[in-house]
Amino acid sequence: MTIYEGKDYKEICEKAAELIASEIRMNPRAVLGLSTGSTPIGVYDRLAEWYEKGKLDFSKVTTINLDEYKGLGAEHEQGYRFFMNQYLFDRVNIDKSRTFVPDGTEMDSDKACREYEEIIEEKGRIDLQLLGLGANGHIGFNEPGDVFIADTHCVQLTESTVEANSRFFRSKEEVPKEAYSMGIKGIMQARHIILLASGKQKAQALYEAVYGDITPEVPASILKLHPHTAVFADEEALSVIKEKS
Repeated sequence: MTIYEGKDYKEICEKAAELIASEIRMNPRAVLGLSTGSTPIGVYDRLAEWYEKGKLDFSKVTTINLDEYKGLGAEHEQGYRFFMNQYLFDRVNIDKSRTFVPDGTEMDSDKACREYEEIIEEKGRIDLQLLGLGANGHIGFNEPGDVFIADTHCVQLTESTVEANSRFFRSKEEVPKEAYSMGIKGIMQARHIILLASGKQKAQALYEAVYGDITPEVPASILKLHPHTAVFADEEALSVIKEKS
């Protein structure tokens, strides 16, 4: 892992967006792994701004998203297809037939996961994977557990993740308790990985991911085994690392 410190959230998003933009310019047919949640919004805002200024072309880019809530369709305001349309896809010239998100409306978990795994394999190795760090150390919806799960799978969301995501819903009870997530294999096969961490609530998880044991109890810790992981963290997210160094 290589850690890049930013003063604040805006600065780390700027740096991450610069890497993604460079990838697209060097490889117009890039396959990008994308994430959702509040963390990457600043990155998507910057990419959309550069597109509007004529500095980026998404027309040949393919995207593969990490996850989706089980039971939510593309039109649901808290679904991740809706999120991606709102924050990136509708703001740039990407061909939506080249954008992939797990099918949350497929209630047969085995079928949904099998079909998404086939998409990941068909599109080839991800060139650049964008990840946010969960407060419990999760990446995508790969939650803390006893083992690393390699392939796309249906996840029982932890109480802490449901609590963290409840701010996007009218009540905690409305948050889906299951989600489909790309597995660790798909993430680790990416050529390059960006991990974003912002805020004091991520500080302990970041410390454990960077300096703790490699363990499925902290899923992000597996990224230490990847040869090209860039961590972009602001001062608050780095606070525990600084305290203990």
